[in-house]
Amino acid sequence: MLNIVLLEPEMPANTGNIGRTCVATGTRLHLIEPLGFRINDKMLKRAGLDYWEKLDVTIYDDYQDFLDKNPGAKIYMATTKSKQTYTDVTYEEDAFIMFGKESAGIPEEILLDNKETCVRIPMMPDERSLNLSNSVAVILYEALRQQGFTGLEEQGQLHRYRW
Repeated sequence: MLNIVLLEPEMPANTGNIGRTCVATGTRLHLIEPLGFRINDKMLKRAGLDYWEKLDVTIYDDYQDFLDKNPGAKIYMATTKSKQTYTDVTYEEDAFIMFGKESAGIPEEILLDNKETCVRIPMMPDERSLNLSNSVAVILYEALRQQGFTGLEEQGQLHRYRW
């Protein structure tokens, strides 16, 4: 099972959207405090709709707590500063894909300790970054594609008609 990690997320709507994406893809969500909101925040629930109750989520006190509780985890760091793109790597079944807070990303000290697993989404040179929930979806779906979308149901059915 893939894992999405949010390091100190600030915006409840982004985290709610990411939670919904995690539920839809069977992905675990890991939240590293401090959070810029309370977990019972109505904006968080609204963005996640009724999916939040189905979410496999773990909350950590800080980055070190996350590392201590996930020893040996293969962690990919999503950052605009990486030389390699998110399609340049092969994601393991149990990979962790980490994203930093909306205002600052992942601290550079952490990036330097993990430079081989830093990945970026290509964009125009003058743009700062994509929205956090969009970035999560882009990279997560590449990891799922690489794994053949294993375990995800084939939908594709019309409501009132048949193909």
